[in-house]
Amino acid sequence: MTTTPIEAVDRALAAIARYERPDLEARLRQARARLQDDRVRLLVVGEFKQGKSMLVNGLLGAPACPVFDDVATSVPTVVRYAEQPVVTLVRGDSRIEVPVDQLAAYASESGNPDNKERLDHVEVGLPRPILGEGLELVDTPGVGGLGSVHGAATMSALPTADAVLLVSDASQEYTAPELEFLRHAVAVCPNVACVVTKTDLYPDWRFVAEQNQAHLEAAKIDLGGLSPSFFTVSSTLRWHALQTGDQDVNRESGYPPLVTYLRKKVLGEAESLARRSTAHDVHAVIDQIISSLRAEESAQSDPASAQALIDKLSVAEQRAAGLKERSARWQQTLSDGVADLNADVDYDLRDRMREIVREAEESIMDGDPTKIWDQLTKWVQDAAASAVSANSVWATQRARWLARRVAEHFDSEREQTLPSLQTSSGDPLRSVRALEVRSDEKFGVGGRFLSGLRGGYSGLLMFGLLGSAIGLSLINPISIGAAVLLGGKTIGDERKRIVQRRQNDAKAALRRYIDDVTFHAGKESRDVLRAMQRDLRDHFTALAEQLKRSLQESIQSAQKSVKASSEDRNARLKEIAAELAALEKIRAEVTP
Repeated sequence: MTTTPIEAVDRALAAIARYERPDLEARLRQARARLQDDRVRLLVVGEFKQGKSMLVNGLLGAPACPVFDDVATSVPTVVRYAEQPVVTLVRGDSRIEVPVDQLAAYASESGNPDNKERLDHVEVGLPRPILGEGLELVDTPGVGGLGSVHGAATMSALPTADAVLLVSDASQEYTAPELEFLRHAVAVCPNVACVVTKTDLYPDWRFVAEQNQAHLEAAKIDLGGLSPSFFTVSSTLRWHALQTGDQDVNRESGYPPLVTYLRKKVLGEAESLARRSTAHDVHAVIDQIISSLRAEESAQSDPASAQALIDKLSVAEQRAAGLKERSARWQQTLSDGVADLNADVDYDLRDRMREIVREAEESIMDGDPTKIWDQLTKWVQDAAASAVSANSVWATQRARWLARRVAEHFDSEREQTLPSLQTSSGDPLRSVRALEVRSDEKFGVGGRFLSGLRGGYSGLLMFGLLGSAIGLSLINPISIGAAVLLGGKTIGDERKRIVQRRQNDAKAALRRYIDDVTFHAGKESRDVLRAMQRDLRDHFTALAEQLKRSLQESIQSAQKSVKASSEDRNARLKEIAAELAALEKIRAEVTP
């Protein structure tokens, strides 16, 4: 493309202004607005304390994210371009600016433990060149790891990301949750890279890096045949290089190749995609105008064949009008597809949750659940978060597949006619109540003594009375032995009763928690699919309307040509030739 995307759209707008096509002008203005607000979103993700915040700071050369040795990030921190440093707290529709030096009080576990402020995210604006190029960095919480409840929020943001950096330090090889996260990331995100940090801290970092690359190669099939880009960096060396201006130390830090990747691969591909999208919109609009002019040119050149052309255009116009009807095939494909997708996503989520309940109940029934409750609670919460995340990723893949199927009814180049489907969702686990069980019944020494005394007294009395019938006293060796046996049995029975009650309470609490997770996650997925359905419906309805309007314009032009005089036709043919030449010139300049 010899011009910038925005300049191309402006040229196309100026070229079609004379044809009074507000529908086509609206399409181009929408494309222009998309270009002006087209940020490239980069998610920085990883386990707890892997150096994500330091990586972001090193990339920007500024303390954009708070960094502590023993404190983790608790709230997503979105870093984007601003002319002056600014920090904004975002909670729902509310946006509150706070002093820059108060960032740590809201974005870290020390100042905002477990996100008690209930912030959606914190926005940091900085005047940095790479941010000015359109890059938007998101430092995600590492509390609890990728498989935790916080990890579910990170996973739900994947469909909105243009690129992902998986950060892991050089202390150990990739863990199973990290490889699982990679598998989900490559399924819905176009650019995924792996970064090993803290190479200055661990002498064996090269061995760890080699092992990690071996793991990536072994998991290549699970990653869809892709090999994520791989980088090793030291944020400490990078920060030292930025402060001293030492280029040798900067190269040793490993950051230059990563910055080059972000500029060429992430920002470069995003720009290329924007160019292709813009070129498609401009070509589609100009082609419709050219099609109308060609039809008019044909009618003006040969009035005798005008009626045949009108009949042909009328048939095409009826087909285009049919695309707007509820009975149109694409409408049916979309409606049936969303209904099927809703059912499949709901079934998948419930099936995953049933498996969690099954495994958790087996652990509960193995003994006293109070002894393992803390570990069991964490496992259930992490397993539920992982299940919700996997379900969300799968739903995103299916939604995009459905969009391509609907597009097949319109255009053989269906990839280009699709709207930007970023099936993002919120954090469905935020509204889920904690997994808790009420177990007030204790069975300490006092309880065991009273239970044993009650059983022993019954045994003593019963066997003492039987012994008195044969001349023995109430308290005799037989009655004392019976008292001991029955007392022990009563203690055992009471212990079993209490354990069984605890098991029942634990299972009830587990099912309540899983039902709550299923309810909120299901609601979130249905909302996402409904939004996707509306986007596709509005997009393709607008395409059908544009096509119908263009054909109507062609029919009207052909009908007018029949009544025009020879002199008028010759003059109009010259005008059409000039208009076509101007439009073709713009079209040729706008190439992907």
